[in-house]
Amino acid sequence: VEAVNLIADGKAPRIPQPEEGATYEGIQKKENAEISWDQPAAALHNWIRGHDKVPGAWTTINEQMVTFYGSSLLDSSVPAGQELAIKGASKPGLVTKNGLVVFGNDGKMVLVKNLQFEDGKMIPASKYFSADETTALELTEEEKKIAEDIR
Repeated sequence: VEAVNLIADGKAPRIPQPEEGATYEGIQKKENAEISWDQPAAALHNWIRGHDKVPGAWTTINEQMVTFYGSSLLDSSVPAGQELAIKGASKPGLVTKNGLVVFGNDGKMVLVKNLQFEDGKMIPASKYFSADETTALELTEEEKKIAEDIR
């Protein structure tokens, strides 16, 4: 009550804030969001989650910067998947039907749902090895006729 009364009367003390350390720049920068793999799974998950969406926690896979989005702790047996070498990780990740499984230094797992490449392309992590495959649409004779009629 006393503080409110001092403000209302215009007699509250005014202490200027120091300008040292003040900045309008964004605190989070992409170069500071690289994943350090020598941590337990919970710390990896918190790091990825804490940088989701901006600037995005990243690592190097096949000499390319890959950003991880949508992590969750995985408390089950090690799922079946295709191994993926990750720079700095003591154990390769696993591309599974549910996403990319990475391992903390405690042996526990983190599931990552989405990956974004340097060119901006984002894919479900489960599609990592099929990302470059493209399938051509093949039409039946009936569908070709309908397509021609539409043209």
